[in-house]
Amino acid sequence: MKSTPTPLEGVLLLEPKVHGDERGFFLESWNERTFREATGLSPVFVQDNHSRSSGGVLRGIHYQLVHPQGKLVRVARGEVFDVAVDLRRSSPTLGRWTGVVLSEQNHRQLWIPPGFGHGFLVLSEVADFLYKTTEFWMGEHDRSLRWNDPAIGIEWPIKGTPSLAAKDWAAPLLSEAEVYE
Repeated sequence: MKSTPTPLEGVLLLEPKVHGDERGFFLESWNERTFREATGLSPVFVQDNHSRSSGGVLRGIHYQLVHPQGKLVRVARGEVFDVAVDLRRSSPTLGRWTGVVLSEQNHRQLWIPPGFGHGFLVLSEVADFLYKTTEFWMGEHDRSLRWNDPAIGIEWPIKGTPSLAAKDWAAPLLSEAEVYE
């Protein structure tokens, strides 16, 4: 597994070894030892999630204020533009973002540690998005951040307006949001 740092400290782009031939491919989507050797980290995952979304759907920017979640994310079908936003008040990169394309073709994964918001935009007709979390989802602590906050300035690769959930339309700007200490 290849691990590449992003501009946000702690957020890592991961590229697993893919073994393929004319029949298809094989890869290990999770191996604790390989992950630890590549990153120096040993997260304990407690929940796996699978979402399917249509093209033009934007999910996020989501985070869990109490019991913050680390996430290991990947795409099994389709293509997404995946984004992490630093929401740690004590961080010199508070409010900055990084984004990468994750797809069934490139097999990339993104490690998003606790303290970051996360979102993605579906670039293909449909996408199956898979992610492991280090904490259970707790609805009462779930928060959203405005996807198009000009103070953050995420450069979403979209023409027009994305399809959003009601909670994402109503999400606050970073200046009004609860963030991590």
